[in-house]
Amino acid sequence: MQTEIIIIGNELISGKTRDLNGWYASGCLLSHGLEVSEIRTVGDNYNTLSSVLKAAIKRSNFIIITGGLGPTEDDLTTEIVSKALNRPLLLDQTVLNHIKEYTKKFGLTWSPSLEKLAWLPRGAKILDPKREMCGFSLSEGDSLLYFLPGVPEQMRELMNRAVIPDILRRYRPATVPQHRILKVYGLSESRISDVFKGLSNELKRVMFGFYPSFPENHITITVRGKEDAEIESELNRAEKKINNLLGPYIFASGDKTMESIVGELLKERKMTVSVAESCTGGLIGHRLTTISGSSLYFERGLIVYSNRSKVEMLGVMQQTIDSYGAVSDQTVREMAEGVKKIAKTDLGLAVTGIAGPLGESEDKPVGTVFIGLSADGKIFSAQYRFSGDRDKVKLNTSEMALDWVRRYLNGYPFIPGI
Repeated sequence: MQTEIIIIGNELISGKTRDLNGWYASGCLLSHGLEVSEIRTVGDNYNTLSSVLKAAIKRSNFIIITGGLGPTEDDLTTEIVSKALNRPLLLDQTVLNHIKEYTKKFGLTWSPSLEKLAWLPRGAKILDPKREMCGFSLSEGDSLLYFLPGVPEQMRELMNRAVIPDILRRYRPATVPQHRILKVYGLSESRISDVFKGLSNELKRVMFGFYPSFPENHITITVRGKEDAEIESELNRAEKKINNLLGPYIFASGDKTMESIVGELLKERKMTVSVAESCTGGLIGHRLTTISGSSLYFERGLIVYSNRSKVEMLGVMQQTIDSYGAVSDQTVREMAEGVKKIAKTDLGLAVTGIAGPLGESEDKPVGTVFIGLSADGKIFSAQYRFSGDRDKVKLNTSEMALDWVRRYLNGYPFIPGI
């Protein structure tokens, strides 16, 4: 059973954009025991893509193709496939109606180019039943082709939700691989990718996968074989090497979460924590209290959203807010010290920031966040700039704040801010 991946995009072969979709797709397939025979990167060119597609169909059972499915003029994958495989484009009225409803619902301007998304090669099957993302599959001879969007988040969701389940319904690998999952926070996908370049050559029996789970990145270590003891040894060897390379950026393994790890550390050290939250609105406290037994270490959480609440509940000086603003290093330090003093806990954790989309200023754009930690007579603080929408800013802030507690208790340096 042979599987290959084709990545499409002029920006990729020019070096302007780094391909992470091929790496992600390969990791997904390998972690399910499906070996990838080849990964090809091609431009948005009829002759090249047509030739690569026809060659892949002759030798592979499953072919994953990403990129070029959008509404713009340079998104040519659908048209090229139609011509190369002699499958005329047909208008999918259901898809077209959904696009029109979507644009109307969100107050977007209708553009005739959007209709392009509803024209599909004859025989195509939509991968997303909600029709919110581009993507379709085709059966050609003995091959199954899956066409996915180049947008990483959409590609990954369809890969996990549609492609992998469909392949496994049709084919079950003879050898079931064994996995381990390492969870990483604070490193970009590209930096993690650089780490694995050398390891893949050194550990030839080990297959590395990569699963972004915002704001974290999850790494899978996979080994296939018949001897359990030998597989276990190889997994241990790979995990040790990754730990040596990534160090404190690895915060958990398996099913453990950031909040469960923080809870374990607090219990081991018989320490307590209190939290003062502004921009996260109670998310940190919520995450800590999802863990059974958290009452042993979580004393209280205060949501101090307004300036008045910061002054009245935490003892933050009005002069501090007037001079530096509620979103500032000075304010978050007083918040952290204030909640620790009021709750009489070992640690006082505080966050304040601008989650957006409103409230930004020239020097403090959306995503500006300050984190403070009061512990053992010292106050630590730093400023961060998180990207994404309101929910992502809040989630990333909560993750970084919890990571500060983890790193402090382990004696690791904090991830530096800006």
